Amino acid sequence: MTRQKLSFVFGTRPEAIKLAPIIIAARDRPDEFEVEVVSSGQHREMLDQMLHWFEIDTAVDLQVMRADQTITHITTAVIEGVGAHLERSAPDWVFVHGDTTTTFAAALAAFYQRLPVAHVEAGLRTGDIYSPYPEEMNRLLTTRLTSLHFAPTAAARDNLLREGVHEGQIIVTGNPGIDALLLTLARSGHVGSGRPAEPNLLVTTHRRENHGDPMRSICGAVLDLLDRYPTMTVTLPLHLSPQVRRVVLPLLGGHPRVDLCEPLAYPEFVVAMAKSTLILSDSGGVQEEAPSLGKPVLVLREMTERPEAVAAGAAVIVGADRATIVSVATHLLDDAAAYERMSTVVNPFGDGTAAQQILHAITTRARPSSM
Repeated sequence: MTRQKLSFVFGTRPEAIKLAPIIIAARDRPDEFEVEVVSSGQHREMLDQMLHWFEIDTAVDLQVMRADQTITHITTAVIEGVGAHLERSAPDWVFVHGDTTTTFAAALAAFYQRLPVAHVEAGLRTGDIYSPYPEEMNRLLTTRLTSLHFAPTAAARDNLLREGVHEGQIIVTGNPGIDALLLTLARSGHVGSGRPAEPNLLVTTHRRENHGDPMRSICGAVLDLLDRYPTMTVTLPLHLSPQVRRVVLPLLGGHPRVDLCEPLAYPEFVVAMAKSTLILSDSGGVQEEAPSLGKPVLVLREMTERPEAVAAGAAVIVGADRATIVSVATHLLDDAAAYERMSTVVNPFGDGTAAQQILHAITTRARPSSM
């Protein structure tokens, strides 16, 4: 068997979380794989936490992050930096994940070097190129540049087939984010979840479409719920984005039952999810992880590229409407049967074996001859 060189390119915490199980699994098979990790540094502090937790060293760190950075800056810096590295390194496969600007730019840089791209978490779609922005377009563009698509679900595979991707290029593996979650739970020693005696909300919000008035509405809903439930506590890790902080801090910063903390390291965040009653989030990764912990999710968006969670009954789309958030949360907190139904759903995003399935596919597929 020929040893293959795998280059993993990422720049944000979610990418690192979901590529880490594949990196670790490939690193444990040195006779089959040579592994290199390239970081764009699109998100600096949060990304460094992940690399430390999963004991991953980077071969290259582009350090593209700037204060109030623009999408244009990230795109051009990643194309130039990753492209220069790939020209020297010449890996057999370039792995990217999901929908970030680093993902698209790295895939384009690989294409320019005639290197095959393996896209993890391929095929997610909302159908609206501006929601989420710019992630939906990043997904679409990355698909056109990809040789091997690792779809987390059958629905994601069907999206790719509708767009003309050959079925032989698509493999349904589940999402390696579940691998990372189970690995983290095992490492952290946290066992079980269950419903806390007193209600605790875990809230995460950072999406561009929620900046400004929508985020004010979300904060208003949190205040309404705190008024309704005198023993409720709220944990809200503040995203580093200035647009998030300038809204959330004035509205929630002075409340005695709201913990506005700095971004939690991933293992701490996993434990925070496990200890919560409900999760209010506009994060895609949370929608995938929460069902494995038995935690209902209220999706703070108008649409989701992960409809499987909604279809399975593990998540409810509430958007940023204050009254809707309060109504749905109240229903789940007050109706034990409704809460039980949502908290016992089998996770539709996988069983924790995605990394091994992905590596198996790489070992059984020839490098595309057109490259």
